Amino acid sequence: MSKILLESFRTAYANMELSPLITPKEVENFRVEYGTEVLEQLEQLVEDDPSGRGKIIFSGHRGCGKSTLLAEFCRQMNDRYFTVFFSISDLIEMSDVNHINILFAIAVQLMDAAEKLEIPIKQSIKESFYNWFATKTKTKIDELGASGSVGFNLFKMITGKLKADATIREEIKQEFIRKVSDLVATINEIAAVVREGAKKDVIVVIDDLDKLDLGVVRQVYQEHIKALFLPNFRMILTTPISALRDVSLAATVETETNDQIVFMPVTKLFKRGESRNADAVAMAEPAARLKEILAKRLGSELIEPETLDRVVAYSGGVLRELIRIANECCRICLRLVRRNPEAAIKINAEVFEEAINKLRIDFDTRLGTTDYEMLMATYRDFKPADPKAQGFLDLLHGLYVLEYRNGVLWYDIHPIVLELLKQRDDFPLEEFL
Repeated sequence: MSKILLESFRTAYANMELSPLITPKEVENFRVEYGTEVLEQLEQLVEDDPSGRGKIIFSGHRGCGKSTLLAEFCRQMNDRYFTVFFSISDLIEMSDVNHINILFAIAVQLMDAAEKLEIPIKQSIKESFYNWFATKTKTKIDELGASGSVGFNLFKMITGKLKADATIREEIKQEFIRKVSDLVATINEIAAVVREGAKKDVIVVIDDLDKLDLGVVRQVYQEHIKALFLPNFRMILTTPISALRDVSLAATVETETNDQIVFMPVTKLFKRGESRNADAVAMAEPAARLKEILAKRLGSELIEPETLDRVVAYSGGVLRELIRIANECCRICLRLVRRNPEAAIKINAEVFEEAINKLRIDFDTRLGTTDYEMLMATYRDFKPADPKAQGFLDLLHGLYVLEYRNGVLWYDIHPIVLELLKQRDDFPLEEFL
């Protein structure tokens, strides 16, 4: 029994790590239909773009399902467009992201995708591009092996260098900082060749830009957005929802995208204020969707039904938090199975409370008095005293505060963070219930 149970929790634990869902097998096994309206918004902006070079910003809370939805969007569009979907975090150290290496990464990914899909490109043109990349990254082509695989090997090597070598990233930045137009010209040449070979227009989708620190976001999307948007093909880029609460930054993004901003909403489990009632019950349809996600990854036999309801409620409707809570529960159960091999271990109320306590402490370690004051004001009024304050933007960015949309915009406290507020004597919540 213990060996079977151990393997069941191991499998569930591994399944929790699958985010976003990219491969056909992952999609087949774990995808749950959601975000249909958001997909339609993205498709409309792409299909009805008269210029063929529109730039779309895709925003939402970290962990709300943007990456999986973008991957699904690219799959749906593949028959009509040459789609290139990549995560910036797979290519560049996140603390070192700037507009130059984002553009360089676009060039690398375009060529790599063309190689993998065997897009017909004249050998002489390929070689000129290979030599350009090799020169800019100080890569010796003659060390990469047979000419038949040189392109793939080259881009694999460049990808590794961009991720691991800060010196290469700095050299590329210095090479193009004063001549971005040269870099963009090469990107446009590659896109034109790919477009001709594939007989499809190009769409580049860049994920995980929403995970950048807000200071880096400002540099990329405010100070250098014009350069970033120079490529003459369609692009979709993610950005954190907190960045679009900054008046100046939001105005810049709206102007440069022609107001082509699509929001991925958090799943709303309760109407405004209802979650504060002791007998509150989550709305059936959104709760069922989140339960289905866990059922595919966890299996109903490993969790008690009442505990499943609590995992859903404590997620606040954020997919990442749903998975994070379940993941922590699996860790605890794996330890319990090893400690007591004969016991019939399940994710029950006791396991859930231990997991929530651990996550509650994780939240608490980053909060100060001013943060708690802003959280209390947001709880009381469903909005902060100053929605543009940097402290509030940081709380929004870190999922301490969650944004909901249903006709009007309103905010609430992450359910786990709310437990922290309830523990504080200087913030008597009963006054606001």
